[in-house]
Amino acid sequence: MVSALVLKNVHVSYHGKPAIQEIDLRVEQGNILGIIGPNGAGKSTLLKALLNLVPIDKGSIEILGSTLKENRKKIAYVPQRSEFDWDFPIHVLDTVLIGTYPNLGLFKRPKKKEKDWAYACLEQVGMEKFADRQIGELSGGQQQRVFLARALAQNADLFFLDEPFVGIDVSSEETIIHLLKELKDHGKTVVVIHHDLSKANDYFDQLLLLNKQVIHFGNPQEVLRPEIILKAYERELAFLHEVGVG
Repeated sequence: MVSALVLKNVHVSYHGKPAIQEIDLRVEQGNILGIIGPNGAGKSTLLKALLNLVPIDKGSIEILGSTLKENRKKIAYVPQRSEFDWDFPIHVLDTVLIGTYPNLGLFKRPKKKEKDWAYACLEQVGMEKFADRQIGELSGGQQQRVFLARALAQNADLFFLDEPFVGIDVSSEETIIHLLKELKDHGKTVVVIHHDLSKANDYFDQLLLLNKQVIHFGNPQEVLRPEIILKAYERELAFLHEVGVG
């Protein structure tokens, strides 16, 4: 089986300033990977580089044994909720239906088969009763469930989620992590940017601790050791000490 992700010496910069450097990583299929690290560590930058939303300066990225271009239909992406225009007039079912478009082919429109599948994906996230609701009328947790349903509708093999648990209710978080674990049980690979270290041990099979470069990569018990975490957060802790916090 080919690896889900293989990164070799990946560098990315913004306006000439290094954002991430020397990223070497191999993630096997059928895992849930959590990417953790302090603010400004390059977590979202790394995810966007994987999706070719930002260019890499050097290095190489292999996705499912090939390039992103060749495997784009096998990839689903759920960006941060702050990136959406929640005033856009679209209903919940239509939002999920967009997930079927990559597999439809050029100029083809979804039919009953695709609509039934989109509704089934809504059922998986417990949002079928809201199918006719406008997306902007939902709570944060409900919106996140809908966008996970849209990702499910793609029938992807590799899922990228950028901080999916920020600003949502406990019930929605439990629903989402349960579904992510079901995807993993079906051989899918899930990559999640996450900020809550207290839950990382329960949520993920592997953790990538990042601060501009790889601080540590491995199972949660290994990565979450205090001396390892300190390596990533020492600048923040030093700053807090300087300003008299803690």
